[in-house]
Amino acid sequence: MWSSVAVILLIQAALSYGEWISVSNGGKWGTWGDVERCPPNSRAVGFHLKVEASIGRRGDDTALNGIGLLCKYPNGSTAGMITSRVSPWGQWTNVSRCQEHLAAFRLQVEPPQGDGDDTAANNMEMLCSDPKPLNGYGGRWGTFEGWSRPCNDGICGMKTKVEKPQGRGDDTALTDVQYECC
Repeated sequence: MWSSVAVILLIQAALSYGEWISVSNGGKWGTWGDVERCPPNSRAVGFHLKVEASIGRRGDDTALNGIGLLCKYPNGSTAGMITSRVSPWGQWTNVSRCQEHLAAFRLQVEPPQGDGDDTAANNMEMLCSDPKPLNGYGGRWGTFEGWSRPCNDGICGMKTKVEKPQGRGDDTALTDVQYECC
């Protein structure tokens, strides 16, 4: 039986981390990585993607393999880069930055291919608070669907859903992401 103090502490803990934003077209494979957060009093102002270039007929494409958020303090000094779960393939792209902070996102996702080569998430766009859109430098398969709800005070945390390497099977790598509002 839960005591009233324990219930109050659980509610306070849940509310202290803010709301999570997501999109409806994330992929079905994989498991969620750990929640990573910008340092206290900082927020995400930019992002970069870890992307495997198209392999084509000779191999197994994965496209989007990781997402990193660039965190900054209000005075403009860098607070570091955060990531959640990341797959081993690909290279990190250049960082796309906002003047102020990141507020919303949408994913480009390839639907399941049946017996074909699945890639799941390929690219991401984020919306700045000003509201300028930033396009990632991701893969080319799939389509963008609707935007997440916006975070009024910015994004401060993230977690990614990634399928572990499949050996001789079909790898998809990163399939979904969620962001935590400040």
